[in-house]
Amino acid sequence: MARIYIKTYGCQMNERDSEQVAQMLMERGHSITAREEEADVVLLNTCSVRDLAEQKALGKMGMLRALSHDRPIVYGFLGCMAQSRGSTLLKEMPHLDLVVGTQKFHRVADHVDQLIERKRTARFDDVRFSIVDVDEEASSQSTIRDHVLAERQVTAFVSVMQGCNMHCTFCIVPYTRGHERSRPVQEIVDEVKVLVDKGIKEVTLLGQIVNLYGRHEFVALDGKSPFVQLLEALQVVDGLERIRFTSPHPIGFRNDLIETFGRLPKLVEHIHLPLQSGSNRILKAMHRTYTAEKFLALVDRIRAVTPNMAITTDIIVGFPGETDDDYARTRQLADQIGFDNAFIFKYSRRQGTPAAGMDHQLPDSVKEARNHDLLELVNSWAKRRCEPFIGSDVEILCEGPSKTNQARLMGRTRGNKIVVFEGAPRHIGALMKIRIARSTGFSLYGEPVG
Repeated sequence: MARIYIKTYGCQMNERDSEQVAQMLMERGHSITAREEEADVVLLNTCSVRDLAEQKALGKMGMLRALSHDRPIVYGFLGCMAQSRGSTLLKEMPHLDLVVGTQKFHRVADHVDQLIERKRTARFDDVRFSIVDVDEEASSQSTIRDHVLAERQVTAFVSVMQGCNMHCTFCIVPYTRGHERSRPVQEIVDEVKVLVDKGIKEVTLLGQIVNLYGRHEFVALDGKSPFVQLLEALQVVDGLERIRFTSPHPIGFRNDLIETFGRLPKLVEHIHLPLQSGSNRILKAMHRTYTAEKFLALVDRIRAVTPNMAITTDIIVGFPGETDDDYARTRQLADQIGFDNAFIFKYSRRQGTPAAGMDHQLPDSVKEARNHDLLELVNSWAKRRCEPFIGSDVEILCEGPSKTNQARLMGRTRGNKIVVFEGAPRHIGALMKIRIARSTGFSLYGEPVG
């Protein structure tokens, strides 16, 4: 059996897809290795949201070619870049054996087995053999359902849908992930029950526009959208302690969803709400279908129902045609809202998207300056949002050792603040109270109460 090295670039959905691939390969008897130098099969699960992510994956695959100098290696690209570039990757990477798109992750194990056998029996003068599988496949949204869980893991991602119909002009996702397709509620509930039986206490529901879940497949009932129906179904799963979701779209936050935060105890007080820009002119060019005023009104409605709601966001700076005034409007709105945290992205030109052909593409120097300036503002707000916790007791779910200090444990508040503390192995997986002593602005530090 083969040793498989999988490296993932990009979002949580990519992480979830890689987990599914790993599980299928292990079911075939293969093993997963974190050491690329001992791998028989190298799989890079790729991202296309920004050019930098693609270049990193291409560079990594080029470096890994050296592994095949002393033995046959199967090399494969999976995911979004594989979907968008398809067979052209074979020309860029002559040693590449496998290209699998976003709707074919469940076929990876078959393809890998076929390539391993082909390499094992190949003669030196054999014609090169490769597999490209990037076609659409019906019901592919229901194939991401199995999990690889680490020892004592207490949180898990659950994919509830695939694809996106929004067609924001800067985004390549609709072209790499396809149209919106949602899984049935009961199928998702059954998956979560299995996870809970294995020790999972918190799930994060994943979808490209997760709060529009089921809008094409299922009907609203008693004024509740399919997504709210899903949240209600998960609320009654015994043993499940917390529910999160990402990433939503502002247009999907109608009253039924906003009010759900006030009545479902397991639904945590954290929303990731992508803004992208504070300029109405730029929002229109982005095809974001809301205005800065509507976004601010939505934040006010959310905070009216849940005053302690933690709100994080995504913002793009340097979109084609963004003037100093447009950027100033974005900065002013971010300061007015006071996000708990934000991911700031410099606009990246993606071939095939409408924005790539727009006039007035901005130089990197302008993007860099605006990115740096906005990060400073966001970081100042992140610190301000953490300060009120000092001296108070907060509930956390302990997830395990801190990534930055293995001698300490870490957990998250319901509002997704990281809390680091000194504890014992028995604390892992527990909901517990921590008294906060200090803050770095991005993490809280304290000690168990009692």
